[in-house]
Amino acid sequence: MPHHPASKALSRFTVLDLSRVRAGPTAVRQLADWGANVIKIELPAELDEREGMGGPRHGSDFQNLHRNKRSMTLNLKEPRGRELLLKMAAKADVVVENFRPDVKRRLGIDYPALRAVNRGIILASISGFGQDGPYRDRPGFDQVAQGMGGLMSVTGIPGQGPVRAGIPIADLTAGIFCAYGILVALLEREQSGEGQWLHTSLLQAQIFMLDFQAARWLVEHEIAGQAGNNHPTSIPTGVYPTADGNINIAASGQKMWEKLVAVLEAPELLENPDYATAAKRSANRDRLNRELSEKTRTRTSAEWVEVLNKAGVPCGPIYTIDQTFADPQVRHLGIAQSVESRALGRIELVGQPIMMSRTPSALVEPPPERGEHTDEILSELGFDQAAIAKLHRDKIV
Repeated sequence: MPHHPASKALSRFTVLDLSRVRAGPTAVRQLADWGANVIKIELPAELDEREGMGGPRHGSDFQNLHRNKRSMTLNLKEPRGRELLLKMAAKADVVVENFRPDVKRRLGIDYPALRAVNRGIILASISGFGQDGPYRDRPGFDQVAQGMGGLMSVTGIPGQGPVRAGIPIADLTAGIFCAYGILVALLEREQSGEGQWLHTSLLQAQIFMLDFQAARWLVEHEIAGQAGNNHPTSIPTGVYPTADGNINIAASGQKMWEKLVAVLEAPELLENPDYATAAKRSANRDRLNRELSEKTRTRTSAEWVEVLNKAGVPCGPIYTIDQTFADPQVRHLGIAQSVESRALGRIELVGQPIMMSRTPSALVEPPPERGEHTDEILSELGFDQAAIAKLHRDKIV
């Protein structure tokens, strides 16, 4: 079937997706969910030695990454496969790839080659470490970027040793930043009429995500360490035990501190000179947290969440993922959305976290089977049935 856009917002744009695994597909998912005509280019099954990278096709990870896309197979190592891609690029708006930097040049599909057929084309590239420099040829992997980007040194309990984040944050943020760059390039093209090459990397994305921890070093030359569940600068903020579990409390600032003490019915904390100012609470953090914990253990998590939020003190439960999706506010937001998979039946996936009043995103198409739309897309390019059959026979598609 023809392109069925998930939103009107980007429905006028065509995106050729040459990417694999996670970072590139994450970038393209952002465009597909907002309506872009995404064509996922895959190797024919008999030529794909990396099947399973990113998980099995019918597994939850693959399904969540590749909804709202169409798929065609194409052998780019064959000259006619390259010619066919350039024919598609001549009519497309964006090409996304996450090959190692030298691969696209070897295949003859780098930015100069694409621009030769379409001066408005935008090539978006994601790599592990950048398109040039001493590490350009190293293979990229999320956990490696987390380590080199400093995240693992500030994650975990003090003295525990380096700890990775529980999600592939370098992959995901590199993909989201790439999508952001594509949208900037599309906006700029409206003025210049010219496309451009944009690129990011897992390492750059991870360093950017250090945010204030990076600024502490660059501006103040402070090297942040592990703080566990304590916020490194906002005190008291952290995890506190309750009668039946744990909760998060964030009570930084004098007024919020006073509200917390009032709810805890602990005037002695407010009267203690060791806790009189933010600086003193920071200096005496460990002792303060022990005293707060003695108070919070006296009631259940649900009771504390209720009374603290009523008093205006930021507080919340600490969920397992199943509890997250069962929460009434999460259900109200509707971020878990269903789609009818041709292989799996009705499944739920994670929708976009942005609400648009006129052009909302939706899950309208399940992840495609490999090459499911090959003949359809070739027909849209003007190939007749005989020409399509020959491309199949010659293993070009």
